[in-house]
Amino acid sequence: MDSADLLPQKVPASVRRLRIAMVTETYLPEINGVAMTIGHIVAGLQARGHTVQLVRPRQSRDEQPAKGPLFEEILQQGIPIPRYDVLKIGMPAKQALMRLWAAHRPDIVHVVTEGPLGWSALAAAAKLELPVVTDFHTNFHSYSEHYGIGWLKKPITAYLRYFHNKAQRTFVPTSTLLDELAALGLRNMQVVARGVDTRLFNPARRSAALRKQWGAGDNDLVVLCVGRLAPEKNIPLVLQAHAAMRVVRPSSRLVLVGDGPERARLERECPGAVFTGVRTGEDLAAQYASADVFLFPSTTETYGNVTIEAMASGLAVVAYDYAAAREHVRHNSNGLIAPFDASEDFIKLALALATDTPRIRALGAAARKTCERIDWSHIVAEFEQTLLELTAEPLIPFEPDYALT
Repeated sequence: MDSADLLPQKVPASVRRLRIAMVTETYLPEINGVAMTIGHIVAGLQARGHTVQLVRPRQSRDEQPAKGPLFEEILQQGIPIPRYDVLKIGMPAKQALMRLWAAHRPDIVHVVTEGPLGWSALAAAAKLELPVVTDFHTNFHSYSEHYGIGWLKKPITAYLRYFHNKAQRTFVPTSTLLDELAALGLRNMQVVARGVDTRLFNPARRSAALRKQWGAGDNDLVVLCVGRLAPEKNIPLVLQAHAAMRVVRPSSRLVLVGDGPERARLERECPGAVFTGVRTGEDLAAQYASADVFLFPSTTETYGNVTIEAMASGLAVVAYDYAAAREHVRHNSNGLIAPFDASEDFIKLALALATDTPRIRALGAAARKTCERIDWSHIVAEFEQTLLELTAEPLIPFEPDYALT
């Protein structure tokens, strides 16, 4: 994140400056939507004069905690997450957090993830009578079906309900997800959307040299997918859609940005595709801007940051009608959306773009204009306002909730 983002912004002198304890199992430079989103929130809160204490697992053995005028890191023990060994899950730390927060009491605790460290934060905050907000970032109950443990969906859902209902507020990224979670029994939710860095993700970063590396000329079609190469991302549908596109436009190229447990199998099944591995920062932005069409068939997203990154980069997006696409894509205006999990419709929409370059350009230009209205400063301001309201209200004791079935 650019250091310029941390410069104090013009905020009213009357706004109270908060001390916010934030607890998360993932953070920058780890590469995922949660880490990116929280990175922007942390930077934005500091820019508005608030102090953030970030509690997270140590990412490497020799890592040292960062510290600044408005920022302090507390590193805890963590262990690798099965099949996601690049990420750590925090170990229980209730007593350590109670000592930490009793010595220097935060105004509010923000629990980002639902692992053992997050649970410890909830318990410690309750004991110290601190207000708590949580985030719902990941559809773990939906992921279970993609990892052969669908029988755990019900207990996972019960745990998530139990966890989040102990907070004064749970932030969710879309109104659709709010309705879905309300049906599962979650309470006290609020939609706080996500923004996109339009300076970074920008059509101006298009690179003819990069396209040449991919084996694509100026007039060839480049189809892109960005994300973890894992079962829940539904990458086989990207391969099917691109295969259909190649029938009518044989010179088109498929580029997959990311890594994960499915990469080796996907490389065997699609030897003609370009697998770039993980990309970050300006390098990632150039990958987006140098493509033409973005395919995103995942059905397990809470939001899908890559959708708006692709739109900001000027790509024609094909996605399902939910998550970020439902919030920002208007069918046939700034992108194409298929009914949720309708794979045949998804392929037909992708195929319709294969030979229609003017339509691709028009959709991409409109998508860029849409994203110019999604600014992180507005998102942070909304988040800040909720924290200010909650810290000004008397704390309501947690209601017992033993409904774990």
